[in-house]
Amino acid sequence: MSTHEQTAAGSGAPLVPATVAVVGGGTMGAGIVQQFLTAGADVVLVEATAQAAEAGRARVASGLDGARARGKIDAEPAAYLARLRTVTDAADIPAGTGLVVEAVPERPELKIAVLAAAEAAVGEDTVLASNTSSLSVTELAAALKRPRRFLGTHFFNPVPASKLVEIVVAPETDPGVLASVRGWVAALGKTEIVVRDAPGFATSRLGVMLGLEAIRMVEEGVASPADIDTAMELGYRHPMGPLRLTDLVGLDVRLAIAEHLASELGDRFTPPDLLRRMVAEGKLGKKTGQGFHTWDKGEQSVE
Repeated sequence: MSTHEQTAAGSGAPLVPATVAVVGGGTMGAGIVQQFLTAGADVVLVEATAQAAEAGRARVASGLDGARARGKIDAEPAAYLARLRTVTDAADIPAGTGLVVEAVPERPELKIAVLAAAEAAVGEDTVLASNTSSLSVTELAAALKRPRRFLGTHFFNPVPASKLVEIVVAPETDPGVLASVRGWVAALGKTEIVVRDAPGFATSRLGVMLGLEAIRMVEEGVASPADIDTAMELGYRHPMGPLRLTDLVGLDVRLAIAEHLASELGDRFTPPDLLRRMVAEGKLGKKTGQGFHTWDKGEQSVE
């Protein structure tokens, strides 16, 4: 067995990397960290400052506490946190790390800088992945020295509860890298779909379109946000309505993705004026307590 891989002795279970690095400790990054910790990996969390790193660690700890309370994990959270290390420089990522997942905001220049710094720190066999939900994986790969070792791994929020990972392959992605990542996704207990690099991939393209139309319906007074969400949850069996999901993702994030898709795919993705106004007013959804719904600080997302 490769020193880059970890599995339960004699279990025959799919392998996960023995060491994983996650760059970015926000909601998505912390969820990804939690997933790999509970799958048995040692995890290095990279953040820009010690304060941000500590906040990321706290998010992971909170997620583990919740998972323990719901009976999703067997051990105490401290046992998993013992395998989490935080650093403030990508240069401190161990050279033998099997996988680096970038989970920073959807800004191409930031992602490119993060991925290039991580690539410089690790060995030639390390797989690099971006958690982007909309940016071109091909363009990100073009900035790397080893684009064959790179692809997109689009996790969904909340990461521990979501069953899907969208794997996005660029033209230069090595088939062996894809095979490894598919195995790691299975080891996390999730299902993967594989899509070629295209604007919005499969999930963002469909999900954003539904969300934007729901916002237009609110704007036009067709129905209340609660009733629109209930219609999709009960009528179409969606686990969460499009406006509640927009709140969970963040209205600012949804606006940025819509603007990107509009530039790539045309006017059908043009953001509604209501979305722009709410972002300008600071009504960003769950993270600010107010979006299309009002959120309590302690309220948990749907699992």
